[in-house]
Amino acid sequence: QVQLVESGGGLVQAGGSLRLSCTVSGLTLTSHQMGWFRQAPGKGREFVAAIAFTFGVTRYADSVKGRFTISRDNAEKTIYLQMNSVRPEDTAVYYCAGRSQYNSDLRDGAFNYWGQGTQVTVSS
Repeated sequence: QVQLVESGGGLVQAGGSLRLSCTVSGLTLTSHQMGWFRQAPGKGREFVAAIAFTFGVTRYADSVKGRFTISRDNAEKTIYLQMNSVRPEDTAVYYCAGRSQYNSDLRDGAFNYWGQGTQVTVSS
């Protein structure tokens, strides 16, 4: 059974930092690509960042480039999203996602595995 479990969400002031974690079980992470998406109230789910688990190739949404960093710990089967210089518009439920092959399609429908989400709220 595949499980993606997020943690690390919470309330943070604008300009502050937060680190999200996602631990994966039930998958042998070889060619997998893992990512983070977010969904703000009243909006659709949008891509934030992705990483190829084996080679570490990363992709970022323009809105977070230079502020957020995605990384992974192969041994712990965990991916992280370090969020710096957060803004009120970063407020959303953040979801961990995964798929079995690396590709360039960053739409949420192209990812097969999902976590339950963790709330991030940025106060102004």
